[in-house]
Amino acid sequence: MGGIGRNDDGRPILTGTYCLPPVEERTDAPKQNRPKTSEAKRKTRDRFDTLNTFVDCSMKGLSKAELATWFVLYRDTKNGTACTAQTDIARRAGLSVRAIRYAVQRLVECGLLVVVYQGGLRRGPTRFRVAPLRKLASSSKRQKDVSD
Repeated sequence: MGGIGRNDDGRPILTGTYCLPPVEERTDAPKQNRPKTSEAKRKTRDRFDTLNTFVDCSMKGLSKAELATWFVLYRDTKNGTACTAQTDIARRAGLSVRAIRYAVQRLVECGLLVVVYQGGLRRGPTRFRVAPLRKLASSSKRQKDVSD
């Protein structure tokens, strides 16, 4: 049977066998409650579809603060909404709180964020639903742009 030998330079090597023995499963460790693989794959695919749609269709023309805000909120999304304080977004993005406020306001105006719950002092942070696509501009605004 195989054993452990020494190489010419003194390093240990496995001798007398062509493959390692199978690892025995530990019976004392509890199994985790994992979602079914098809459900987990679907959730992952949906997250990547949202991200790809944002990058392909909506990312152009956004400022650094708006991009950072959208990505932080997208990453923090659980159960369809993101609940992250503006100070936390600013800290993680390396920007000022004022820049994040303006970015959130602009993202809400273009339809990339939807305010689900308006937070405030003693009410906690605002809850957002992150959307991958911008709203289409209203027809009156388009007519103004065309006439200018």
